Amino acid sequence: MSLFCCRPIAFVDLQVDIQYLQTRLQIDKTWFIISLQIDITQVIGVIMLKRKAWNQLEDWREGKTHQALLVTGARQIGKTFLVREFARANWEHLFELNLLENSVAREAVSTAANARELFMRLTAYADVPLVPGKTLIFIDEIQEAADALTLVKFLMERGDFEYVLSGSMLGVELKSIRSAPVGFMSTVTMYPLDFEEYCWANGLAPEIVAEARRCFAEREKVDEFVHARLMELFHRYLISGGMPEPVNVFVRTDSVPETRLQQEAIVGQYRLDISKYARSRARVVRRIFDLMPEEISRQDKRFKAGSIAGDSHVDRYENDFMWLADANVSIPVYNVSEPRYPLSMSQESTKFKLFSNDVGILTYQCGMDVVRDIVNRRPDINFGAIYENAVAQELLAHGHAPFYFKNRGVGELDFVVQGPRQRVVPVEVKSGKSYKRHSALTKSLSVENWGIEQAIVLYDGNVEEDGKVLYLPVYMAMFI
Repeated sequence: MSLFCCRPIAFVDLQVDIQYLQTRLQIDKTWFIISLQIDITQVIGVIMLKRKAWNQLEDWREGKTHQALLVTGARQIGKTFLVREFARANWEHLFELNLLENSVAREAVSTAANARELFMRLTAYADVPLVPGKTLIFIDEIQEAADALTLVKFLMERGDFEYVLSGSMLGVELKSIRSAPVGFMSTVTMYPLDFEEYCWANGLAPEIVAEARRCFAEREKVDEFVHARLMELFHRYLISGGMPEPVNVFVRTDSVPETRLQQEAIVGQYRLDISKYARSRARVVRRIFDLMPEEISRQDKRFKAGSIAGDSHVDRYENDFMWLADANVSIPVYNVSEPRYPLSMSQESTKFKLFSNDVGILTYQCGMDVVRDIVNRRPDINFGAIYENAVAQELLAHGHAPFYFKNRGVGELDFVVQGPRQRVVPVEVKSGKSYKRHSALTKSLSVENWGIEQAIVLYDGNVEEDGKVLYLPVYMAMFI
């Protein structure tokens, strides 16, 4: 049995005392031989998943723009772990200060009157050598002292250290700070693993995704073996989602119950965050969060404000809906009055769908019966809502601001995105056998003023082209 994992991973985090392990290997050969008979994942714990955000961190470091780096995203997205490993790979020393765990440090940082005082107070908690140019200062959970961000500008002007800041509720908490240090901070937003990152985590050879990408570009059918493998991984992705802990557990163990335990913990943390950060609005925000699976499963998928408290006025709850979006817990997809470029000009702010930030969390909230149906690939079950959620987060992760379109004359288009040459591309998502029934898509192609040249249908089948409609395997959402 090999001690090394063959998956294309960036780093391995050993959840055991390395010195103890080395000592036992040296003095107790019997223990070593017995240990080889157990699953290596009992010795090697969390595998750090390869993340595309690493490249963005590299760009910041190599750019030498004298800007601090702000890493934001949802809770449990992998921000802290990625920053730590990036620091270890590029600096001799890492000084990390977690403002959520260290209440005394939080008070010291949040009450600093100026940059000089802030720097002095930070260094008072340093447990590693502070060597200019060789030490990275990492302030985690910065939302606990959001006003300290206004002093980052002056810290950067010192020019002696580089700073990375991270937080999970910044979209919510930063609205209250006095002023943002414009020009002195770069931002990287992390999302759950997209499908390509999920393929990496499962050890899929990069050449497989590259071949699928080529087929997408050249409108060719994917080799059936490759297509079947990617569809299998996609259905696993619907169960685990892209949050690092559930992914790690599912890849290592294939255990649905253990994966769901990790998802349960994340949902519990989200509910605690709502109680803490939403303050007087917590009850309504928590109600919206709990209703999301039910509302996503509705036929029209538009969130009904009346479901919250018997009040049908969406604008009354708009801030509460947006709280979840600002906290990176949900993905709002707005309706447009017409699918024409630029889409943002025709956005209707009171009509929207609210998707989960992670399809695995949605599947968990839908219950074990849905998981069993996915595992069994039941042909009589419509997984449209879950497929759509996966596509929504894939589009967002690849830089699209997804919209949808619906009116009485045409019908509904699941998504509309801005494509090349200032063109709008409608995207329909189908999970059943009736993938060629798309009257709204057909009608939209016939409206000359909209200038739609091609439409996409994402479904379970292979690549197929029929006039202006391009049928693509659902996993090819990662190439749009």
